[in-house]
Amino acid sequence: MPHKLSRSCRWWPAALVAALTAAGAVQDPVTTFSYDPSKPLDLTDSIVRTDSGIVVHAIGFASPKGGRATGLLFVPPGGGPFAGVLVGHGAPGNSQSASGLALRVALHGAVALALDAPWARRKEPPVTFTVQDSVDQVQLMVDLQRGVDLLIARRDVDPGRLGYVGRSYGGATGSLFAGIERRLKTYVIQVGDGGLVSHMTGPDDSAGPSSSMPRTRWNRWLAAIEPIEPIRFVGRAAPASLFFQSARQDELIPVADAEQLHKAGSEPKRVMWYESTHRLNAAAINDMLQWFHDKLGTRAPSQPDS
Repeated sequence: MPHKLSRSCRWWPAALVAALTAAGAVQDPVTTFSYDPSKPLDLTDSIVRTDSGIVVHAIGFASPKGGRATGLLFVPPGGGPFAGVLVGHGAPGNSQSASGLALRVALHGAVALALDAPWARRKEPPVTFTVQDSVDQVQLMVDLQRGVDLLIARRDVDPGRLGYVGRSYGGATGSLFAGIERRLKTYVIQVGDGGLVSHMTGPDDSAGPSSSMPRTRWNRWLAAIEPIEPIRFVGRAAPASLFFQSARQDELIPVADAEQLHKAGSEPKRVMWYESTHRLNAAAINDMLQWFHDKLGTRAPSQPDS
């Protein structure tokens, strides 16, 4: 997740904020993550390439919050049944930027699904400091739930062996997802913090966005995004397990921010620190693969993954 984010997008009018609040989108965020699972996915699926034996599909499906969710699906050879793993990308980024992580997971025996965040589908900045940020975060959670529906519907996926891994922005939003989705066994949170508010309001952010925009706009944004801050939800992950991976030399996520997220997470959980930057290192990737082997029955890594 970048430390400085564009604020060039238009501000949403106060009337829209009031309408969202009246509808429950701000005051009652949990209900906004609901959707009708009985509706058809309206899935589109086309093969785009084969990489190291993994067949990569471009997929799309109807988003319950409007438009179409898009992403990439990584399918190992054979009939399975495989574990299923959702992969969260960073910001800025998209499913393509998560391909390396998704491919590693697939190479070790899981069908991996990386979805584009709503702002990535629109090719817009990840943060606008408007109510749109809250709308996008809710839509991403609903789309991820539909992603679980997609994995479970596949004959080559074992619905009892589902997990999630996300890096940076994908780690933070994965912490939110962990408090919402009950069908996954485990979540790997890589170099994540407590969410957008945590990211913008730490001791190191005194000269950040809150000091450079009108107070009314800042307060409007906080009112929309704070109720769905991931750190408020990660404590609800149980019985799913949590694996937090953080970096001591992380140039984007201060140690204190990461520690606050770790503390908020429910048990069972594991925390590991690495002597690396925000990109993490080979040891962290190896530990993630070993975690999925232990929790989901994927293949164990034979040596540190590069």
